[in-house]
Amino acid sequence: MIIKNGKTIHLQGKNISYVIFENDEGDLLHFHFGKKLADRDYSLMTSEWAEEWGFATNEVPLDVYAQEYPSYGHSDLRNPSYQIINKYGNAVSQMKVTEYKIHHGTTADVCGMPCLFKGSQSADTLEVILYDSAVDFEVHLYYTVFDEYDIIARNALLVNKSDTPIEIMSAYSASLDLPIGDYDMIHFAGAWGREREMIRTPLQLGVKVEAENARGGSGHQMNPFAMICSRDADETHGEVYGLSLIYSGNHSTAAKIDQFGGLRVLQGINPFCFKWDLKQNKSFYTPQSVICYSGEGFGKMSREYHDVYRNNLMRSEFTKKPRPILINNWEGTYFDFTEEKLLSMAKRAKEAGIELFVLDDGWFGKRNNDRSSLGDWTVNTEKLPSGIDGLAKKINDIGLKFGLWFEPEMISPDSELYRKHPNWAVKVNERNPVEIRHQLILDLSRDEVCDYVINAVSNILKTANIEYVKWDMNRQMTDMMRGGYNHEYTLGYYKVMSAITEAFPNVLFEGCSAGGGRFDSGVLAYMPQIWTSDNSDAVSRLKIQYSTSMCYPVYSISSHVTASPNHQVGRITALKARGDVAYMGTFGYELDITKASNTEFEEIKQQIEFEKQIRPLMCDGDLYRLQNLYEGNYCSWEIISKDKKQVFVFASRVLAVAQSKNPRLKLQGLDYGKQYRDTQTGEIYGGDFLMHRGIKINYKTEDFATEVRLLEMC
Repeated sequence: MIIKNGKTIHLQGKNISYVIFENDEGDLLHFHFGKKLADRDYSLMTSEWAEEWGFATNEVPLDVYAQEYPSYGHSDLRNPSYQIINKYGNAVSQMKVTEYKIHHGTTADVCGMPCLFKGSQSADTLEVILYDSAVDFEVHLYYTVFDEYDIIARNALLVNKSDTPIEIMSAYSASLDLPIGDYDMIHFAGAWGREREMIRTPLQLGVKVEAENARGGSGHQMNPFAMICSRDADETHGEVYGLSLIYSGNHSTAAKIDQFGGLRVLQGINPFCFKWDLKQNKSFYTPQSVICYSGEGFGKMSREYHDVYRNNLMRSEFTKKPRPILINNWEGTYFDFTEEKLLSMAKRAKEAGIELFVLDDGWFGKRNNDRSSLGDWTVNTEKLPSGIDGLAKKINDIGLKFGLWFEPEMISPDSELYRKHPNWAVKVNERNPVEIRHQLILDLSRDEVCDYVINAVSNILKTANIEYVKWDMNRQMTDMMRGGYNHEYTLGYYKVMSAITEAFPNVLFEGCSAGGGRFDSGVLAYMPQIWTSDNSDAVSRLKIQYSTSMCYPVYSISSHVTASPNHQVGRITALKARGDVAYMGTFGYELDITKASNTEFEEIKQQIEFEKQIRPLMCDGDLYRLQNLYEGNYCSWEIISKDKKQVFVFASRVLAVAQSKNPRLKLQGLDYGKQYRDTQTGEIYGGDFLMHRGIKINYKTEDFATEVRLLEMC
């Protein structure tokens, strides 16, 4: 709901208020973002917002005011939300309010980029138009609020109304000025195989903390999601502000406390190496930033993001459907496979209860290693004499669905495509391009290249019964030929994904970028699940999946059971532990199942049977993180159905400790007065008992011990 009261605009969500107002000078100021307030004209409460400090004597000194989209250089010298070089050659700007518009629904246009849609929820969008008359420059700010959520979705439109070009140096999607307080910033950093580690940093006076990535995609090194929280915040207590950017390119979330103790947080496209020439009467859109407020810790914030992304971002028809249990041949065979080998794996997988067989890299061109053929999307009939269509039919005849791996954004220098179109690769003319994994990147800023990718993938999907696609991108972006190129590329990527996913709505798409290098909400708009990390070790995945779930829905987290010793870290773990960890997400296998012993095979069958019981929970259940591995030796989580009738519990102890009792595990979110039965033991517990007394977990005396429970309301 959006209410205009005098000079105050009040956005009300389920439990939140976002209040802005215009002062007498026409500046757009920020008043409140947090727990819901009653409606009134807060601009009249001058004593609550007017400031005495500042260097400007002839006007409002904006350097000390909370603002909605602050500029730099006139009367505010803090970090700006945008920066342009105007027709006079300077970067000074000052925006004044000219108009307000209230739209029903989610009308914010982000010009070829994914954003939230209304769906079945009630939503309204505020549009505020700001204008700098000195340089004839306009900014439209968009705020979308839902009655059912505690989120505000923000983005901006920059318009050059002058008769000369303007150079955009930075354009953030959202700026949030928060009052004086003790804050921490939590961001999610890492590397390949170690994605999204949860890093908590106290924010201090004068120190800028920027969580940013400039490597071409959203990145292994930094995720486009961050949190600002009170020092005492944890899973169930404290104030938390989440900021999630719906974007798959170079990004930045920056926080800095000013000289008076106020905090400014900015989120949007990374300004590093960014430049955009804005011609006369042309516009530039920023991606959408989804900001969430929770007064009850991280857990409540996570559940808000999970719901809004499942209901109002993810467009795939598979979003809320139980996904097929798959087996991928990659770690089972790598490039060394034959049709006969694949069929033997598929037959054994079918016997175990697996539902989908996925053929990974190596099926096209002359691809027997990673040195050739990317871009040549024609089947290698020496390996697959029946072709993709014939193999798919044979897999289907066994009783499994068939899926296929692609890396369509890449090109190998040793490929027919490169020999025909060397200018289609991303490179600068005066240098030899950098090869990573012996491959270059196709220039998706060019329409003809996007069209080639769309047609090449579509031609394969049309010729065979392919029901799943794993879409990979295995390298970072170097040799960008101009400032702002990464944004051009990202727009091309979205153009390709829109065309292909709309043309093949019955195909389940999974995102991948050397594992978790492009795990972001922009990808989720097209693909309902993402390969979370190439590191599939069960112990490593505890942290990876735990921290990924802070923002992203459980069922978007692809989690597979792989071989032991693990191929990435060499750790030996029990098949039970690998399966128990993998239940949290879209469950599957990535190993040579024909090599499983009879005992292992029977255990795999039991895992699959259990997964089929719990996967409806993973679709749209509520997640509660119960024990934090970042703070100790235990990690546990709980997923409960919306009607509170079914509960999945996972518990783990990483290292065995001699002469030590395990803490009882207290559940959350249950129906206090109802009874719950453990489906494995038959034990019956009261909801009150499970939440306030908790259950005892009897771990085996071994490292990497895990337990799972499925409880159902009696």
